[in-house]
Amino acid sequence: MGDWAKRPLRRKLLCAAAAGLALTGGAAWGQAKPFKIASQSAATGIPQFARQAGVQILIKADAASGKRTSPVEGALSIDAALDRLLAGTGLVVVSNDGRTITLAPPRAGLVKARWSPGGEVEAAPFSGAPEPAAPPEAAATLEEVIVTGTRSTSRTVTSSMAPIDVLSAADLVKSGKQSTRDLISTLVPSANTSNSGAGASFAIKTVSLRGLSADQTLVLVNGKRRHNTAILFVNGATQNGQSPPDLDLIPSAAIERIEVLRDGASAQYGSDALAGVINIILKKGAEGGSLSTLYGKTAEGDGETGQVSGNIGFRLGEAGYLNLTGDVRISDLTDRGDMTPNTTQMYFPLNAAGQPVRVGTPGSTPDPRELTANRHTSHPGSPAVQLFSVGYSAGMPITDDIDVYSFGTVASRNTAAWLTFRNPNSVNNITAINPDGYTPRLFLKDRDFQFAIGAKGADLFGFDWDLSSTFSRDSVGYYENALNASLGPASPTRFYIGSLKFQEWTTNLDLTREVSTPWFAKPTFVAAGLEYRDDEFQIEAGEPASYVNGGYVAPAGSPQAGVVFSGGSQGVTGFPPFSAGVFSRDNASAYVNIEQGLTEKWEVAFAGRYERYSDFGNAKTFKLSTRYAIIPGLAVRGTASTGFRAPSLQQQHYASSSTIGVIVPPATTTQLYPVQLLPPDNPAAVALGAKPLEAEKSINYSVGLVAQPLPRLNVTLDVYVIKIDNRILQSGTLGPNAAVSAALASQGLNPQQAAFYYGNFADTSTRGVDLVTDYRTDFGDFGSVRWTFSANFNKNKFDKIVSPPPALAAAGLVYIDRVKIGDLTTGTPKNKFILGADWTLGKVDANLRLTRYGEVIQRTSLAANDETISPRLIADLDLTYQATDKISVSVGANNLLDAYPDAVRAANRGTPAFAYYNQYSPYGISGGFYYARVAARF
Repeated sequence: MGDWAKRPLRRKLLCAAAAGLALTGGAAWGQAKPFKIASQSAATGIPQFARQAGVQILIKADAASGKRTSPVEGALSIDAALDRLLAGTGLVVVSNDGRTITLAPPRAGLVKARWSPGGEVEAAPFSGAPEPAAPPEAAATLEEVIVTGTRSTSRTVTSSMAPIDVLSAADLVKSGKQSTRDLISTLVPSANTSNSGAGASFAIKTVSLRGLSADQTLVLVNGKRRHNTAILFVNGATQNGQSPPDLDLIPSAAIERIEVLRDGASAQYGSDALAGVINIILKKGAEGGSLSTLYGKTAEGDGETGQVSGNIGFRLGEAGYLNLTGDVRISDLTDRGDMTPNTTQMYFPLNAAGQPVRVGTPGSTPDPRELTANRHTSHPGSPAVQLFSVGYSAGMPITDDIDVYSFGTVASRNTAAWLTFRNPNSVNNITAINPDGYTPRLFLKDRDFQFAIGAKGADLFGFDWDLSSTFSRDSVGYYENALNASLGPASPTRFYIGSLKFQEWTTNLDLTREVSTPWFAKPTFVAAGLEYRDDEFQIEAGEPASYVNGGYVAPAGSPQAGVVFSGGSQGVTGFPPFSAGVFSRDNASAYVNIEQGLTEKWEVAFAGRYERYSDFGNAKTFKLSTRYAIIPGLAVRGTASTGFRAPSLQQQHYASSSTIGVIVPPATTTQLYPVQLLPPDNPAAVALGAKPLEAEKSINYSVGLVAQPLPRLNVTLDVYVIKIDNRILQSGTLGPNAAVSAALASQGLNPQQAAFYYGNFADTSTRGVDLVTDYRTDFGDFGSVRWTFSANFNKNKFDKIVSPPPALAAAGLVYIDRVKIGDLTTGTPKNKFILGADWTLGKVDANLRLTRYGEVIQRTSLAANDETISPRLIADLDLTYQATDKISVSVGANNLLDAYPDAVRAANRGTPAFAYYNQYSPYGISGGFYYARVAARF
């Protein structure tokens, strides 16, 4: 019990309640053993019993939640002691071989009985006669019972037919990361985070799997679909054109564990699961709680962050639970703009009379203010964030056969970031308002919630059933401190740009059962279900001053006389009325999933799904999986599947205008220029070749090995190929040229702009390898170390690129230019290695992680200006001291050695210069972050 008391997180984060085998190799089942166990929660009582009995126990976390074990005291046989322990809990022994016991409610349908060194699971009913005890070497590390990638309730990671990573709440704490997104990209080898973006894209960082887009990974919470963000990434570098779920709005302290399925799963879960599934399981503890505070900052002294998280559980009645979590995180921005001073001529020159005149006027002299101007005008880095989030999970039985449950999250986030500086002498500035120029600042107010309610039970025509409904909404308001130069001196300096709202309502019915057949020794597992989903996307127009062109003409004698001023607020232009509206669709789907053990060593699974969308048609997907245990400790597994991703409502209907860096011929470096994003059905986009968006379709192949070549050493190796047709991509910047100007002018839009839109522009293929290993070493008096090593090798390529019609091609249009090709093929690391060592010695825990990111190449419009981010080793360290049984103190660092990516060429920094460090960096541009944390449990 002492070891568990020193590790409260491990004890509370019970997905599979467990204890190791006795050192003698097993338990003498009929022999009396001394027990002393008080009445307590099942989450702590069951592991305590297992340790005293010297057996291994498996039980799902939600089966133990809200239950209390009875006291056990005295010399008793294991079976008698277990009967006393479980009295009143409703739990029964599903299977037992004398070494491993599986507990569950009577309707759980578990078939696990025997645990072998290779992770092989064999079904066998409890006969009451245990088999001979296995030697100590056979004791395998007990694994989580997974719920992702299968509808069965009896699978673990190594018995799964597809690659799955399980990340516990303890992993989240030890990682030192403040967000769920960063945890996943840190610990999963094939996951990468996009840290770059302009405009509204700065507010949300994305996580992607296997080199695909963030919106090609489906996110679930407790097995239910998580809604997407309302924001569309318009200028987000490698993750353009996406609106994925925002993982940061789920309070990390509410998470029991995260299951990452690295395999296509559209047939099982529906749209978006081309690369895989991230399933976030919330805590369900009915008693106790925790409180944690963190403070940290970067090596530069900025990015100051404070975080307070709390979690508490309550009993509802005799067997119900209510688990509540609150999280507050406030982070200041990081600023690396001191490396890119503004070297341009900022002020208008002066004539002989000392009056400002146009730049280039003969005989003019520089304004004396050029010598004293503040040249630190760019502010690249992480935004300032204020995040408040709460989460809950609740459930209770209402009859012997029916449980009701509910869970949800609510979040409020305010984000602020600087955009690109406007010089005093630029056409985007009015000197009467900003004599020294200005930097637009964008503010996003994000309000988000998701609520789910459901009931589940047994014996509905022989099926276990789960009926649920989930309603969610994300609303983002845009505000900006900037200027509308076309309004002249009367321009306001603060604008309401508009709002984006995305709403989703999903209802599911899932049925599962095991069916005995005369053909196979093992029962056939059958799952089937229905889903109905209603989506709604809304664009609310901004205030008129944020989008109008006021037509202001500077008076004669002004250095700006005759200048055509840009309309709309600078940075991000307000949403105009023509882009506003409410757009909706619905879809209905049905699926079936069958799993069968053909022999003791060979099992197969099949899944099929049919979906009907109201806006683009139907989709059918299939998945076939298999696993074969070659010898004890070695198995091979494989899957083949088709998948699809429906075009998002945002991609179909979003329209906006912004000012970004564009190469305007004959210039060879970027300059600030307005760009219009057009919906594919806009007549201007149609004139430029746009067509209605179709669903992306994929074929996914995966083959892997699962091995335990040595005791306590687990190895998985998976090779995958993913082919995607009709891939939806954001076009390259179209124009500025005559064809684009004509198309814009035909719709009453400013012709002095470039443009882009979304289309099914390419077919692509992705190939890669995932390697995951873990090993535990016991050093006796010097503690124990859990070693982990994982790696990913990934390569993307274009199989087909759509070309514009001949007339548009002749006008110089290219939909997917070398910049877009580079974003997909070289813009993320082709390889990633993670080596971890978690050393526990008494009250001290040291967690060291080394991550090596492979080379990244950022392609530009000119090959001579391409950028390279060299391979880099990033070290993370977390040191924890267990001061008392209930309080721990930690210090740590993310990016311990304060590493930065390569600097970009002067030609790619913009005019005026903005970024110094390359923002394609997978580990960001803010350097090391150092923190201290105090955690308490009660």
